[in-house]
Amino acid sequence: MNDKNGIRIVEDEERGLYRTQTGVTMSPELFEKLYLTPKVPHVGDYNKRFANPTALGFVGFVISTFTFSVVCMGWGGASGFYPVVGIFFFVGPVLLLFAMVFEWIMGNFFPMMVMGLFAVFWLSFGMLQLPTLQLGAPYATATDPTGLASREYNSVVALYLIVWGFALFTFFIFTCKINAVFASIFLLVSAGAWTLSGAYWRASWGDFEGAGQLQKAGGALLFIVALLGWYMCFIIMAGEMRITLKLPVGDLSHLWPKTDVELGVAEREHRD
Repeated sequence: MNDKNGIRIVEDEERGLYRTQTGVTMSPELFEKLYLTPKVPHVGDYNKRFANPTALGFVGFVISTFTFSVVCMGWGGASGFYPVVGIFFFVGPVLLLFAMVFEWIMGNFFPMMVMGLFAVFWLSFGMLQLPTLQLGAPYATATDPTGLASREYNSVVALYLIVWGFALFTFFIFTCKINAVFASIFLLVSAGAWTLSGAYWRASWGDFEGAGQLQKAGGALLFIVALLGWYMCFIIMAGEMRITLKLPVGDLSHLWPKTDVELGVAEREHRD
């Protein structure tokens, strides 16, 4: 029994549980389910002092992704992102940045990285949707006064999305240490980025029909991502609101070595 930040805590090392004087118990597995990050030792337990920001970031990500995906698929005759350009600046990024800062304060490394990654993606991709910036102007011709249909412009955006696909796939590798739903989100969003990159490549070759088909395919992948995101967000919020749900997430943490140990201890165990 010890005292951390004025809270009496009983440690059960054999079971890996931590119980406060209020009787709240959280296993490393439950911690990973609510915070989407392996439980690691912290100096001070901020997870008991601050609200869980992970769901907030998920809400921003999911609302933006849902909107983006259905527009990409052209539901209801939708075309272009000008009417909903706010999702790229004031929905996704605002909530993701708030969540990122508080994940950092709480010492949750991986969620901090995820929130920051998606925040800058929406901000940077949103810049492409602002007609007032006239980003295609350097490639403008008499037949294409905006330059947005030019080979050069579309090739650059395609390369940009390829790079993002590799970045997202790198994150997917590490989500395999958490749960199957989270891993599926990153696998599908990586595939979605590469599919949308293909749409821009097609446009750069003048194949606008093929580009439209790939755009719809990319939108469909991101629609599934949004559904999985809502599912994960619902589970986190239900857990924080103490609503007992037996919804599966495909826990993968038990397949990996324990993470709730100091780095030095883990290093010695690996060396031995």
